Amino acid sequence: RTVSPLVLDMAQIRDAITGFLWPFFRISALFAILPVLGGSEVPVRVRVALAIVVTALVLPLLPPAPSLDPLSAGSLLVTLQEIVIGLAMGLMVLLVFNAVTLAGESIAITMGLGFALMNDPQNGVSVPTVSQFYLILATLLFVTLDGHHAALELAVGSFRTLPVGAPLGPDAIWRLLEWGGVIFRGALGVALPALAAMLTVNLLMGVMTRAAPQMNIFSVGFPLTMSIGFVAIALTLPAFGESFESLLAEALDALALLTSP
Repeated sequence: RTVSPLVLDMAQIRDAITGFLWPFFRISALFAILPVLGGSEVPVRVRVALAIVVTALVLPLLPPAPSLDPLSAGSLLVTLQEIVIGLAMGLMVLLVFNAVTLAGESIAITMGLGFALMNDPQNGVSVPTVSQFYLILATLLFVTLDGHHAALELAVGSFRTLPVGAPLGPDAIWRLLEWGGVIFRGALGVALPALAAMLTVNLLMGVMTRAAPQMNIFSVGFPLTMSIGFVAIALTLPAFGESFESLLAEALDALALLTSP
């Protein structure tokens, strides 16, 4: 009995290539800015290899991609849409970490440690050491709470609710713009206990200056403010964990709504 050879035409090869590349573009764009798994602190080769592995694992579970010529304008539009969707999903989680960084900057300035800077590998800029401390805590909490697993699960589920070729609707874009306010609201929620303590100290220092003008307020106030600031940070660490967990839950909920039809 003669066995017929496997024959693949160009249309099947084209559909197989585009069916892999379009999900890969969405997942790799997510890994480009997703904290812990992406960002500038992770080498590009590692991010690309991780995106290839994840795409290959989830590809059998995805709905069929549209059949388009890879060199057509429609294919280019779908590619851009997938990249935008991936970046939008990563941005939702990244804003939570930016809120933590902003909270640390606010606390550092009120403590008088705004000049003590460290390099932030995630954003590629210099931030106060207090911000770096909060950022490390946020990263550990993100991994402990399985935030990276939840983000990957929502990214894979987005192919069912928002298939390849389906653009983000006006409602999704508006949700993304509204979520941009979390960087200020979240920063205030994280830093409010420490800022309240520092504000009380500054008010007391102002009263002392008025009561005893001959006292050198700088020699007394700077170490006092810094010491009370460290005590306030230590006492408010449990509240930081609760605030970050709440922000992360809101980010994942917003991410699910972003990719909903």
